[in-house]
Amino acid sequence: MKIFKKIIEALKRTREALSKKLDYILSAGELNEEFYEELEDVLISSDIGAKVSVEIVNELRIFARKNKLRNSSDVKEALREILNNIFEEIQIKKENECFFKTPAIINVIGVNGVGKTTTIGKMAYFFKKQKKDVCLVAGDTFRAAASEQLTEWANRAKVRIIKHSEGADAGAVVYDGISSAKAKKTDILLIDTAGRLHTKENLMKELSKIDKIITKEYSQANKYNLIVIDATTGQNAINQISNFNDFMKIDGIILTKLDGTAKGGIVITIAKMFKIPVLFVGVGEGIEDLEEFNSKEFIENIF
Repeated sequence: MKIFKKIIEALKRTREALSKKLDYILSAGELNEEFYEELEDVLISSDIGAKVSVEIVNELRIFARKNKLRNSSDVKEALREILNNIFEEIQIKKENECFFKTPAIINVIGVNGVGKTTTIGKMAYFFKKQKKDVCLVAGDTFRAAASEQLTEWANRAKVRIIKHSEGADAGAVVYDGISSAKAKKTDILLIDTAGRLHTKENLMKELSKIDKIITKEYSQANKYNLIVIDATTGQNAINQISNFNDFMKIDGIILTKLDGTAKGGIVITIAKMFKIPVLFVGVGEGIEDLEEFNSKEFIENIF
Protein backbone atom coordinates (compact mmCIF):
# COMPACT_ATOMS: atom_id res chain seq x y z
CA MET A 1 0.00 0.00 0.00
CA LYS A 2 1.49 3.30 -1.07
CA ILE A 3 1.16 6.25 1.23
CA PHE A 4 -0.97 9.03 -0.24
CA LYS A 5 0.24 12.56 -0.86
CA LYS A 6 -2.01 13.92 1.89
CA ILE A 7 -0.22 11.90 4.58
CA ILE A 8 3.18 12.91 3.23
CA GLU A 9 2.06 16.53 3.50
CA ALA A 10 0.58 15.90 6.96
CA LEU A 11 3.94 14.58 8.14
CA LYS A 12 5.84 17.54 6.72
CA ARG A 13 6.13 19.39 10.03
CA THR A 14 7.19 16.25 11.91
CA ARG A 15 9.72 15.38 9.20
CA GLU A 16 11.22 18.87 9.15
CA ALA A 17 11.52 18.98 12.93
CA LEU A 18 12.98 15.49 13.32
CA SER A 19 15.13 15.11 10.21
CA LYS A 20 16.81 18.52 10.44
CA LYS A 21 17.73 18.00 14.08
CA LEU A 22 19.00 14.50 13.35
CA ASP A 23 21.11 15.72 10.42
CA TYR A 24 22.58 18.42 12.63
CA ILE A 25 23.76 16.09 15.39
CA LEU A 26 25.00 13.58 12.80
CA SER A 27 27.11 16.27 11.14
CA ALA A 28 29.67 15.96 13.94
CA GLY A 29 30.53 12.59 12.42
CA GLU A 30 31.17 10.75 15.69
CA LEU A 31 28.81 8.36 17.46
CA ASN A 32 29.88 9.19 20.99
CA GLU A 33 27.93 9.55 24.24
CA GLU A 34 27.17 13.18 23.48
CA PHE A 35 25.55 12.13 20.20
CA TYR A 36 23.31 9.59 21.93
CA GLU A 37 22.24 12.10 24.57
CA GLU A 38 21.38 14.64 21.88
CA LEU A 39 19.48 11.98 19.94
CA GLU A 40 17.35 11.25 23.01
CA ASP A 41 16.48 14.95 23.20
CA VAL A 42 15.55 15.02 19.50
CA LEU A 43 13.23 12.02 19.84
CA ILE A 44 11.60 13.40 22.99
CA SER A 45 11.02 16.75 21.25
CA SER A 46 9.06 14.91 18.55
CA ASP A 47 6.76 13.46 21.25
CA ILE A 48 8.36 10.06 21.42
CA GLY A 49 8.10 9.79 25.20
CA ALA A 50 11.20 9.83 27.42
CA LYS A 51 11.04 6.14 28.35
CA VAL A 52 10.53 4.99 24.75
CA SER A 53 13.22 7.39 23.48
CA VAL A 54 15.77 5.96 25.94
CA GLU A 55 14.92 2.41 24.85
CA ILE A 56 15.27 3.30 21.15
CA VAL A 57 18.63 5.02 21.71
CA ASN A 58 19.94 2.08 23.75
CA GLU A 59 19.00 -0.28 20.93
CA LEU A 60 20.77 1.99 18.44
CA ARG A 61 23.86 2.16 20.65
CA ILE A 62 24.12 -1.66 20.73
CA PHE A 63 23.39 -1.98 17.01
CA ALA A 64 25.95 0.67 16.08
CA ARG A 65 28.68 -0.93 18.18
CA LYS A 66 27.95 -4.40 16.82
CA ASN A 67 27.81 -3.28 13.18
CA LYS A 68 30.50 -0.56 13.42
CA LEU A 69 28.27 2.20 12.07
CA ARG A 70 30.08 5.31 10.91
CA ASN A 71 28.13 7.52 8.51
CA SER A 72 24.80 9.33 8.88
CA SER A 73 22.94 7.29 6.28
CA ASP A 74 23.78 4.08 8.19
CA VAL A 75 22.50 5.61 11.43
CA LYS A 76 19.23 6.67 9.80
CA GLU A 77 18.75 3.23 8.29
CA ALA A 78 19.40 1.59 11.65
CA LEU A 79 16.85 3.87 13.30
CA ARG A 80 14.29 2.95 10.64
CA GLU A 81 14.92 -0.72 11.29
CA ILE A 82 14.52 -0.31 15.05
CA LEU A 83 11.25 1.60 14.59
CA ASN A 84 9.94 -0.90 12.05
CA ASN A 85 10.54 -3.66 14.60
CA ILE A 86 8.31 -1.81 17.06
CA PHE A 87 5.44 -1.93 14.58
CA GLU A 88 6.10 -5.42 13.20
CA GLU A 89 4.14 -7.40 15.78
CA ILE A 90 1.19 -5.03 15.52
CA GLN A 91 1.14 -5.14 11.72
CA ILE A 92 1.11 -8.95 11.73
CA LYS A 93 -1.79 -8.87 14.16
CA LYS A 94 -3.57 -6.35 11.96
CA GLU A 95 -3.19 -8.56 8.87
CA ASN A 96 -4.37 -11.66 10.72
CA GLU A 97 -7.48 -9.88 11.97
CA CYS A 98 -8.22 -8.56 8.47
CA PHE A 99 -9.63 -5.23 9.60
CA PHE A 100 -12.56 -5.15 9.18
CA LYS A 101 -14.54 -8.40 8.92
CA THR A 102 -18.24 -7.97 8.20
CA PRO A 103 -20.77 -7.74 9.62
CA ALA A 104 -18.88 -5.25 11.78
CA ILE A 105 -19.99 -3.07 14.65
CA ILE A 106 -17.47 -0.28 15.20
CA ASN A 107 -17.85 1.55 18.48
CA VAL A 108 -16.02 4.90 18.22
CA ILE A 109 -14.90 6.45 21.50
CA GLY A 110 -12.77 9.38 22.68
CA VAL A 111 -12.73 12.58 24.72
CA ASN A 112 -14.37 15.85 23.75
CA GLY A 113 -12.91 17.82 20.88
CA VAL A 114 -10.83 15.15 19.14
CA GLY A 115 -13.00 15.17 15.99
CA LYS A 116 -14.86 11.94 16.67
CA THR A 117 -18.13 12.72 14.88
CA THR A 118 -16.27 14.14 11.88
CA THR A 119 -14.08 11.04 11.77
CA ILE A 120 -17.14 8.77 11.75
CA GLY A 121 -18.48 10.67 8.76
CA LYS A 122 -15.19 10.18 6.94
CA MET A 123 -15.16 6.49 7.85
CA ALA A 124 -18.68 6.10 6.48
CA TYR A 125 -17.52 7.57 3.18
CA PHE A 126 -14.39 5.36 3.22
CA PHE A 127 -16.43 2.17 3.63
CA LYS A 128 -19.08 3.31 1.16
CA LYS A 129 -16.34 3.64 -1.48
CA GLN A 130 -15.51 -0.01 -0.74
CA LYS A 131 -19.09 -0.90 -1.72
CA LYS A 132 -20.11 -1.66 1.88
CA ASP A 133 -23.60 -1.04 3.22
CA VAL A 134 -23.06 1.41 6.08
CA CYS A 135 -25.30 2.71 8.86
CA LEU A 136 -24.52 5.31 11.53
CA VAL A 137 -25.84 5.30 15.09
CA ALA A 138 -26.16 8.64 16.89
CA GLY A 139 -25.17 7.34 20.32
CA ASP A 140 -24.08 10.79 21.49
CA THR A 141 -27.36 11.90 23.06
CA PHE A 142 -25.62 14.20 25.52
CA ARG A 143 -24.06 16.94 23.40
CA ALA A 144 -26.49 19.46 21.92
CA ALA A 145 -26.99 19.05 18.17
CA ALA A 146 -24.67 16.00 18.06
CA SER A 147 -27.21 13.90 16.15
CA GLU A 148 -27.83 16.78 13.71
CA GLN A 149 -24.09 16.99 13.02
CA LEU A 150 -23.91 13.24 12.45
CA THR A 151 -27.01 13.41 10.22
CA GLU A 152 -25.23 15.96 8.05
CA TRP A 153 -22.29 13.59 7.65
CA ALA A 154 -24.65 10.69 6.92
CA ASN A 155 -26.25 12.73 4.15
CA ARG A 156 -22.86 13.67 2.69
CA ALA A 157 -21.72 10.05 2.72
CA LYS A 158 -25.16 8.87 1.53
CA VAL A 159 -25.63 6.32 4.32
CA ARG A 160 -28.47 5.54 6.76
CA ILE A 161 -28.58 6.87 10.32
CA ILE A 162 -30.42 5.72 13.44
CA LYS A 163 -31.07 8.45 16.02
CA HIS A 164 -33.33 9.42 18.93
CA SER A 165 -34.10 12.78 20.46
CA GLU A 166 -31.52 14.71 22.48
CA GLY A 167 -31.21 13.36 26.02
CA ALA A 168 -32.45 9.87 25.11
CA ASP A 169 -30.83 6.78 26.57
CA ALA A 170 -27.71 6.02 24.52
CA GLY A 171 -28.15 2.29 25.08
CA ALA A 172 -31.63 2.42 23.54
CA VAL A 173 -30.29 4.12 20.41
CA VAL A 174 -27.58 1.49 20.08
CA TYR A 175 -30.17 -1.27 20.56
CA ASP A 176 -32.28 0.15 17.72
CA GLY A 177 -29.20 0.52 15.54
CA ILE A 178 -28.30 -3.11 16.05
CA SER A 179 -31.89 -4.23 15.31
CA SER A 180 -31.81 -2.26 12.06
CA ALA A 181 -28.40 -3.65 11.10
CA LYS A 182 -29.55 -7.22 11.64
CA ALA A 183 -32.78 -6.72 9.71
CA LYS A 184 -31.09 -5.04 6.74
CA LYS A 185 -27.92 -7.18 6.83
CA THR A 186 -25.77 -4.07 7.16
CA ASP A 187 -22.03 -4.56 6.57
CA ILE A 188 -20.72 -1.77 8.81
CA LEU A 189 -22.50 -0.22 11.81
CA LEU A 190 -20.63 2.87 13.07
CA ILE A 191 -21.61 4.03 16.57
CA ASP A 192 -20.93 7.60 17.68
CA THR A 193 -20.63 7.98 21.47
CA ALA A 194 -20.66 11.01 23.72
CA GLY A 195 -17.24 12.60 24.04
CA ARG A 196 -16.39 12.01 27.64
CA LEU A 197 -13.51 12.95 29.86
CA HIS A 198 -11.65 9.80 30.78
CA THR A 199 -11.69 10.96 34.41
CA LYS A 200 -15.51 10.76 34.62
CA GLU A 201 -16.14 7.25 35.90
CA ASN A 202 -19.94 7.22 35.42
CA LEU A 203 -19.63 8.17 31.78
CA MET A 204 -16.96 5.55 31.25
CA LYS A 205 -19.24 2.94 32.80
CA GLU A 206 -21.89 3.95 30.27
CA LEU A 207 -19.43 2.96 27.55
CA SER A 208 -19.09 -0.45 29.17
CA LYS A 209 -22.88 -0.74 29.15
CA ILE A 210 -23.00 0.00 25.41
CA ASP A 211 -20.27 -2.57 24.88
CA LYS A 212 -22.34 -5.19 26.69
CA ILE A 213 -25.46 -4.35 24.66
CA ILE A 214 -23.52 -4.90 21.44
CA THR A 215 -22.20 -8.27 22.67
CA LYS A 216 -25.61 -9.44 23.89
CA GLU A 217 -27.76 -8.28 20.96
CA TYR A 218 -25.51 -9.17 18.04
CA SER A 219 -23.02 -11.83 19.10
CA GLN A 220 -22.52 -12.91 15.46
CA ALA A 221 -21.11 -9.52 14.48
CA ASN A 222 -17.43 -8.64 14.61
CA LYS A 223 -17.05 -6.00 17.29
CA TYR A 224 -14.35 -3.31 17.25
CA ASN A 225 -13.67 -0.52 19.73
CA LEU A 226 -11.72 2.31 18.11
CA ILE A 227 -10.44 5.35 19.99
CA VAL A 228 -9.99 8.71 18.27
CA ILE A 229 -6.89 10.61 19.40
CA ASP A 230 -5.93 14.19 18.57
CA ALA A 231 -2.25 14.10 17.51
CA THR A 232 -1.70 17.65 18.76
CA THR A 233 -2.36 16.61 22.39
CA GLY A 234 0.97 14.76 22.47
CA GLN A 235 1.71 12.70 25.56
CA ASN A 236 -1.78 13.35 26.99
CA ALA A 237 -2.96 10.81 24.41
CA ILE A 238 -1.20 8.11 26.41
CA ASN A 239 -3.38 8.82 29.46
CA GLN A 240 -6.52 8.78 27.31
CA ILE A 241 -5.75 5.40 25.79
CA SER A 242 -4.76 3.90 29.13
CA ASN A 243 -7.92 5.06 30.92
CA PHE A 244 -10.33 4.03 28.17
CA ASN A 245 -8.58 0.67 27.91
CA ASP A 246 -9.42 0.05 31.58
CA PHE A 247 -13.12 0.04 30.71
CA MET A 248 -13.11 -1.70 27.34
CA LYS A 249 -10.61 -3.42 25.10
CA ILE A 250 -9.37 -1.00 22.44
CA ASP A 251 -8.77 -2.67 19.07
CA GLY A 252 -7.47 0.24 17.05
CA ILE A 253 -6.60 3.92 17.01
CA ILE A 254 -7.57 6.75 14.69
CA LEU A 255 -5.19 9.69 14.79
CA THR A 256 -6.64 13.07 13.83
CA LYS A 257 -5.02 16.45 13.12
CA LEU A 258 -1.69 14.92 12.14
CA ASP A 259 -1.33 17.79 9.70
CA GLY A 260 -1.42 20.27 12.59
CA THR A 261 1.57 19.07 14.60
CA ALA A 262 5.33 18.60 14.38
CA LYS A 263 5.09 15.87 17.02
CA GLY A 264 3.89 12.87 15.01
CA GLY A 265 6.28 10.71 17.03
CA ILE A 266 3.37 10.01 19.39
CA VAL A 267 2.47 7.19 16.94
CA ILE A 268 5.69 5.40 17.90
CA THR A 269 5.04 5.78 21.63
CA ILE A 270 1.52 4.38 21.23
CA ALA A 271 2.80 1.37 19.28
CA LYS A 272 5.58 0.64 21.77
CA MET A 273 3.46 1.01 24.92
CA PHE A 274 0.09 -0.44 23.95
CA LYS A 275 0.67 -2.78 20.97
CA ILE A 276 -2.52 -1.34 19.44
CA PRO A 277 -2.49 -0.59 15.70
CA VAL A 278 -3.14 2.87 14.31
CA LEU A 279 -5.69 2.15 11.58
CA PHE A 280 -6.54 5.57 10.12
CA VAL A 281 -5.02 9.03 10.03
CA GLY A 282 -7.04 12.24 9.63
CA VAL A 283 -5.26 14.70 7.34
CA GLY A 284 -7.82 17.48 6.85
CA GLU A 285 -11.45 18.52 7.25
CA GLY A 286 -12.90 17.12 4.01
CA ILE A 287 -14.87 13.90 3.74
CA GLU A 288 -12.02 12.26 1.80
CA ASP A 289 -9.34 13.36 4.29
CA LEU A 290 -8.97 10.03 6.05
CA GLU A 291 -6.19 7.63 5.03
CA GLU A 292 -5.26 4.13 6.10
CA PHE A 293 -2.12 4.09 8.21
CA ASN A 294 0.97 2.21 7.04
CA SER A 295 3.85 2.06 9.53
CA LYS A 296 6.68 1.51 7.03
CA GLU A 297 5.60 4.46 4.91
CA PHE A 298 5.18 6.53 8.07
CA ILE A 299 8.75 5.83 9.22
CA GLU A 300 10.17 6.47 5.74
CA ASN A 301 8.50 9.88 5.72
CA ILE A 302 9.64 11.18 9.10
CA PHE A 303 13.38 10.90 8.40
